[in-house]
Amino acid sequence: MIHLTNIVDTFPSVKIPNDNGGLPVEVSLIAQLGHGAGNHLFSHVAARQTGHAEFIDELDEPSAKLGGTHFDLDDTTSLYSFIVGPKGHPFHRHAGHRIFTAVSCSGGAQLRFSTATEAEIKENPHKFIDHLHFINIPPDCLFTVRFGGETWHQFWPLSKNSLHPVFFALSCHTDELGGNLPEELKEKIKANKADIPSLTELLPDEVSKLIHSKNFKEEIIPTTTLSLDAAAGTVQRKVCDSFRGKMGILRGAWGNWYGSGGYITQTDLTKTVIEMDKTPVQSLLREHLKGVRLHHEDTFMLSLKGIDFKTLKAENILELLLEGFLMNAPCGVSRLMLLRNVLVKPLGLRTSPLGCPVSSLLSEDMSNLFAQKYPVLDKKIEKNGSMAQVILGANDKHLQFRSCVGVELVSETHAKITLGTRVHCRNLFGRVYMSAIDYTHRKYITPTMLRRATDYILLQIK
Repeated sequence: MIHLTNIVDTFPSVKIPNDNGGLPVEVSLIAQLGHGAGNHLFSHVAARQTGHAEFIDELDEPSAKLGGTHFDLDDTTSLYSFIVGPKGHPFHRHAGHRIFTAVSCSGGAQLRFSTATEAEIKENPHKFIDHLHFINIPPDCLFTVRFGGETWHQFWPLSKNSLHPVFFALSCHTDELGGNLPEELKEKIKANKADIPSLTELLPDEVSKLIHSKNFKEEIIPTTTLSLDAAAGTVQRKVCDSFRGKMGILRGAWGNWYGSGGYITQTDLTKTVIEMDKTPVQSLLREHLKGVRLHHEDTFMLSLKGIDFKTLKAENILELLLEGFLMNAPCGVSRLMLLRNVLVKPLGLRTSPLGCPVSSLLSEDMSNLFAQKYPVLDKKIEKNGSMAQVILGANDKHLQFRSCVGVELVSETHAKITLGTRVHCRNLFGRVYMSAIDYTHRKYITPTMLRRATDYILLQIK
C-alpha cells in the first residue's frame, strides 16, 4: 500500500470534515511516551478506576465520573475517566460533543469515525460506511480528540488479535445537556445521575452487522496515521512497534502485580503557621522595649477555622494556650534548650527548659498573674471577650526580650493565635548570639511551639 507522508514541525494532527455541516473530528498527537508506558499506565488507571465510588462497567467501556455537574452554579460540565480493553468497544454516539485526552497502550489504537446522519442510515445503511474514516494512533502516545455530537465512533485495537488494551482517557463533557436529548434523560442529568452508558446510543443492529460481516473491507476505508518517531510503513516504525509491544506486555504485567493506589494529603490549616510582615497594630508588644534599638522583631500567626469554641472567650483560649506551652512543649525544642543551657550556663546567663519566647512562664515572680497562675509582665483583655494578650520576657546579661502571646476571637468558630517577639541586644555577644539563633528561631522554634500549644487547645475543647 502506498503511503503519502507529510513532515510537520508541530503536533501531527488530522481534521475530518463533517459532510453534513456539523463539527469536524479533530485528533492531535501530543507526545511519545517511554517503551511500554501505555500498558503500564493503563493497568494502574484501570485498577484505580474500579475502586472509584462512581465506577460503572458497561458497553465494553468501564468508566468513572470524576466530576459531576453543578447546575445550581450554572455549570453544565462533567469529567469522566474511561478505558477501552483489548477487544475494543461497539460503535456508538452521544448527543453532545466530546473532548478527551488519552494515552494509547503499547499496541496502538485505531479511532473510527462516521459522520453519517440518522436519516442517511435509514435510507441506506451503506451510507454509514461511506462516511467512515480511520485514524491510527501509534503505541504509547499521548493524544487529544474532539468531535461533534451525533458523530458515530468506535475505538479499536490497531492490530488484529492484539493482547494490548486500546487506551485510557479523560473525557470532558463541556455541556452535559448538549444535543437532542429525551426529557427523561435531561432530568437524570440535572439530578447529576447521568453516566457514560446512559448518554450513549449504540449503532443500529442492521448497520452493525455490515461492519462485522465478511464483506466489510477495512483496507478500503480512508485512513490517516499519525506518528512521532517514525513514519507509517517504514521498517523503523515496524521495529519500534514490535519492541514497544513486547515492553508493554512486561510493564503491564508488572503494573498488575505491583498494584495501584494513591495518597491524599491535605494541608492542615490548624497547624499552618505564617510569619507576618510586621507586628500587628493592636499588638501589646508595640508598647514594650520602646525607645531602644531592636535587633530582632517578629510575629507569627496561626488561624483556627471551623472550630466550635462554644462559650469560650479570648481570655479562656489564651489560658489554654499558655497551659499548652507548658504541657505540650515540643521535644525537639526542649533538646535544643538543653544544649543551649549547657553552653551558656558557664557564662552566667539564665537557663530554662522552655523555648525562650515563653520561658518566663516558669518565673517565680508572682507580682502580676494572668488567670491567677501565669506570671506575666503585662496583660490586656478586651471587655467584649474578643481579644486577650499577655507580655512575657526577661532581662539577661546579653539581651532583653519581650514576647506577646495573643488570641483574637474573630467569630465563634474562628480564632487567630499570635506569638511575637522583640529583642534588644545589650552588647556584642548578644548580637552574635541573636545572629546565630535567628534562623532556627524563625523557622523552627517559634512555629513549632505555637503549633504544639494550639494542638493542646484543640484537645481540651473537643
